[in-house]
Amino acid sequence: MTAEDRVQAVAEFGFTERQARFLVLVMRHAGVCLLRQYSTFAGIVHGQKTRAFFRKLVSRRYASAYACRHNRGRLYHIHHVGLYRAIGEPNSPHRRPVSAGRIRERLMVLDAVLGDAGLRWLLSTAEKTAHFTSGAAPMPCEKLPRRTRNTGSISVTDAFPDKHPIGIDPTGRVVLLYVLLPSSRDDFRGFVDRHSQLLRCVPSWTLRLVFPRQFAHVYGAYQSAVREEWDSPLHPRTVEELTWYFEQLRATSSARVRPGSDERLDRAAQAFERPRFSRLYRRWLRDGDHAVADVSSAVISEALAAGAGRVECLVLPHRYDHLSPLVDVVGSPSREAESVNKQSNEVPPRSAYWSVEPESLATLPRPRP
Repeated sequence: MTAEDRVQAVAEFGFTERQARFLVLVMRHAGVCLLRQYSTFAGIVHGQKTRAFFRKLVSRRYASAYACRHNRGRLYHIHHVGLYRAIGEPNSPHRRPVSAGRIRERLMVLDAVLGDAGLRWLLSTAEKTAHFTSGAAPMPCEKLPRRTRNTGSISVTDAFPDKHPIGIDPTGRVVLLYVLLPSSRDDFRGFVDRHSQLLRCVPSWTLRLVFPRQFAHVYGAYQSAVREEWDSPLHPRTVEELTWYFEQLRATSSARVRPGSDERLDRAAQAFERPRFSRLYRRWLRDGDHAVADVSSAVISEALAAGAGRVECLVLPHRYDHLSPLVDVVGSPSREAESVNKQSNEVPPRSAYWSVEPESLATLPRPRP
């Protein structure tokens, strides 16, 4: 279905075009939303029109409302199977029950998407694969981000295992969106590593790191991770030493715990005992020597230097810690009927309307020589 097909199908449920566009956005990106997000999307002052729209959603059982902690507004979960069927996604995970711990991430994704209406967002694995493997310059499937998982005795390799949306701007620039949470640093390094081959194959790209306001201070740690992974290609002789070190690790599992037994091995361990190489070692065990072929490539660092590649920090002007619902699972059948009856005429506190100010986007500075 096209975007317009989805909007038209949802509008037939009795919604205006603007309301239908918002519902499609929510259902495809998050499944949950807040009143302020509709006001931002519609470009209207938070007031009667917004509250009337959400009362309609709840009264017709298209959505359920959940009280948040500290009596700070309400969270809405769009779950009606007919609406999801109308957009061609009746089995979407967004209509299923979701733990309270995942709510913050989904709301942040929706805020980030609302902040850049000019992008066309690729969401499903099929959409992402079709975009990058077709067109005038199709990309080989082996260059797509992948992760191998074990299901019993069988190893399965998934393309685009990360669920973050990928944006395409009108010029064709690829925008990788990554929502950063306090516990996501190790996942972030894996994300950067998995997308390296893809970014070497596209002419222009942006990695957009999305932070909640209260976690913006940790940007420096992620900045260092990006520099290490993308802006520090290894010399070919270093790659040879790395490959030798990997061979020693594979030959003897006790090599790491025998300091002083081999001077060369000690030097290599001191140089390569870092998260970047630990992950690379696991890939090398699986894929062989070609797994380390790209670590000496300067394509990404040259793109960063020329501006074809960019890293941006987007700080969301909202807090999310108070938005955990009072229930443990949003969308639980036992809670939906209760939620329908918990509507409130109380006006939630006014939030800062979303805007992308120039100072909110900080391009990753170049490291000093």
